[in-house]
Amino acid sequence: MDYFCPSPSQKLGDQVPRKTRILVLCTGNSARSQMAERVLRSLDLNIEVHSAGTQAASEVHPAAIQVMKEIGLDISSSLPKPVSQFLRHSFDYVITLCDDADQNCPAFTGPVKDRLHLGFPDPAKATGSDEEVLVAFRKVRDQIRSRFSEFYEKHLKLGQPK
Repeated sequence: MDYFCPSPSQKLGDQVPRKTRILVLCTGNSARSQMAERVLRSLDLNIEVHSAGTQAASEVHPAAIQVMKEIGLDISSSLPKPVSQFLRHSFDYVITLCDDADQNCPAFTGPVKDRLHLGFPDPAKATGSDEEVLVAFRKVRDQIRSRFSEFYEKHLKLGQPK
């Protein structure tokens, strides 16, 4: 397990485990990455998760907020963030969620241990009635829950990146 150096107030023998840091990235940071961030946080309070967009939208999509509330996860206070604010940070994982973000993922100056791509369709492009749009968002939400639960079990469950 990785450890931070003790702070001046800590004894030399005290070691504090470092949280696993994850950035989930899509184009707008208005739906998929917001949902993935919240799903990961719900799996383990000891991981630090952020989300961002290569071209951040102005708001989180209302349908994403609604379908996440349906499963007891609240993203109503979330705001889209540009990936540029994270480029100097270190991450154990940077996970792209769409082909555009995968192809246009910027270079990070902070260390990134592993970069993964887990592609999902963009539910914000769904057309039709309000209910048909919600069906598309629910489908992507459920895919995100399933694949990120698998990711968590495979890479993070023991409390450290593998």
